[in-house]
Amino acid sequence: MTKAAIICVDDEEIILTSLEEQLKRNIGRDYDIELATSGQEALLLCAELEAEGIPIALVISDQTMPRMPGDEFLIKLHASYPQTLKILLTGQAEADSVGNIVNAAALYRYIAKPWNTTDLILTVKEALRRYGQEQQLAEQNILLRQTNQKLQKSRDLLLATLDATDDGILVLDHQGKVVIFNQQFADIWGFCSNLGEKNSDEILTLVFQQLVAPYACDLTKQNSQSQLQKYKLLKLKNGKILECYSQTQRLEQEVVGFVWGFRDVTEREKSQAIAQQKVFYDTLTDLPKRSILTNQLSEAITKAQQSSSSLAVMFVDLDRFKVINDTLGHSAGDRLIQQVGQRLKNCIKDNELIARWGGDEFTLLLPRINSQTDTSELATKILETLKPSFHLEDKPIHLTTSIGIAIYPEHGADAETLLKNADAALSQAKQQGRNNCQYYNPTINSQVNNLLIIDNLLHSALEQEEFILFYQPIVNVMTNQIVKMEALLRWQNRQLGFVSPQNFIPLAEENGTIVPIGEWVLKTACAQNKLWQEMGLLPIKMSVNLSVRQFQQPNLVSTIINVLQQTQLAPSSLELEITESVTMRDVELAKTILKEFNEMGIALSLDDFGTGYSSLGYLKQFPFHTLKIDRSFIKDLTASSQDLAIVNAIIALGKGLNLTVVAEGVETEEIKNLLKNMGCEYIQGYFFSKPVSAAEATQLLKTHRFI
Repeated sequence: MTKAAIICVDDEEIILTSLEEQLKRNIGRDYDIELATSGQEALLLCAELEAEGIPIALVISDQTMPRMPGDEFLIKLHASYPQTLKILLTGQAEADSVGNIVNAAALYRYIAKPWNTTDLILTVKEALRRYGQEQQLAEQNILLRQTNQKLQKSRDLLLATLDATDDGILVLDHQGKVVIFNQQFADIWGFCSNLGEKNSDEILTLVFQQLVAPYACDLTKQNSQSQLQKYKLLKLKNGKILECYSQTQRLEQEVVGFVWGFRDVTEREKSQAIAQQKVFYDTLTDLPKRSILTNQLSEAITKAQQSSSSLAVMFVDLDRFKVINDTLGHSAGDRLIQQVGQRLKNCIKDNELIARWGGDEFTLLLPRINSQTDTSELATKILETLKPSFHLEDKPIHLTTSIGIAIYPEHGADAETLLKNADAALSQAKQQGRNNCQYYNPTINSQVNNLLIIDNLLHSALEQEEFILFYQPIVNVMTNQIVKMEALLRWQNRQLGFVSPQNFIPLAEENGTIVPIGEWVLKTACAQNKLWQEMGLLPIKMSVNLSVRQFQQPNLVSTIINVLQQTQLAPSSLELEITESVTMRDVELAKTILKEFNEMGIALSLDDFGTGYSSLGYLKQFPFHTLKIDRSFIKDLTASSQDLAIVNAIIALGKGLNLTVVAEGVETEEIKNLLKNMGCEYIQGYFFSKPVSAAEATQLLKTHRFI
């Protein structure tokens, strides 16, 4: 028996070869796979196959080909081979433009490139089943043209054919009355076994009662000009999804009836819906991804232009989320993102959209606003909604949020500009101290550009020897003697002048330059302390900060050992300051590293104590020697009873754990005396000295104490 042919057409040999291999592997036993590199070659091949009596079941053609594109080729093919099914391969950008060939070429389906192999093979098999059914129906048409004496025989043959197919078949006459159906039709639609006892109107009534309105098709009407209609999907009230296709039956050019086919594609459609969900929706929060928001923003701008109305875009970013993520771990951070997403969803109206932009950033689209008041009220609502604590790992987590807003048309006439300017406004909100809302204004762009300039210049600052160290003394208030010097990094750039550490250190942490810079700081500070010792000055410890990035380096311990050897500084003369977030990122690793430092004789200080999220139970697991009370608790100490209670508790905790306690940010004698009376022996701040150069620090050490 002659096998039918499948012709693949593509001007790219590698795609053609891949397509051939996939088809041969799955359906090569039943069909001959033929290849053509152009529409012209394919038409010649069709003529040769037809001359040899080989039927052409299916043609799969690429859209983008030189000389003759796919749609033109398929239209020409349909004129000569109307029974051959056609599938068009097209890029996503071209998908919307192929609609004109659906009727002109009776296109069966188009598949977006790059295709999923499973979906491709499934579609081809469905097309081939369709082709086989059409051949059966075509044969049945021949039988229908026979004499009345053969009509009963033809009817019996039709029944056998219908029952042999997997699809449900319903045949109507030219007046739309039910003529016949197969058992699969009753099974797919979920009808009872006595369906054959019902009349035509009752059967059609049952069909329409099952359909979810509005109906996808009218079974009693058909386009008499079209031999085959494009498939449609029907949704039933029982949750099933059916693929529906139809064929007009003619006898000597007169329409005598319609044949409808139904196939249960529920699982296929569910799988495709899940795949679409993953592509366009965030799996963590179930919120739309940025692609959906960007598309809807463009559509909203078009509508706003037509109605001369305004809309707004809001960027919402969680403040210091990285600290929480580093402290409690990524899984806890993910749960926090989920909780935040749910609270944000409760803030917006039905016509507004919220998307997860990425990381800890969310974007809101307000497609129609009356005034800036609408966005201000929503921003206030968001800030208040996120103010109550979140609970993670049995810990209350307090979160603040920064918001940036851009309004159409004042802040941009297109989606890209609005999004860019809303993001710039968000950056401004963070620079303004976080936990606030900022609207875009043109001056923001220059500030963002400055950050980009700083980021670029950072990469060459170390090589250009632009960094210097300043030193701030830590003083024993009982003796007024300097016991430590904290090394503080400063940057004097040739182009920008003095750059604030608040501006460049976070950028260095992000772009990774903090690692070589931090090593330079360590080496320079150790060398300076060694020099002071050689000058016979008061022996002190040199306190150096370690960043999160530095602590994550696998060679951290060996790096510090090498620095101490190169500078010939004793480990006992070095103190390393580490924040809570550094230790809590990986507790076991932190314990191992800190234990090594402790065994070497290096002093360890826990910096910014009280601002992180660690449990006090962890504190005794680490070999710290010093707690540094964060300056945020010190600045309002004389006015805030809460700060006073917190500081008092930290001092008591330090004494209970046999730790030295240092208060940072002491600026007045009143606060110094208060801390002294509370039992805090060590103080750092402008009251004694601001950070000074190495030369000035040398002079301070020569005085031995402060007057």
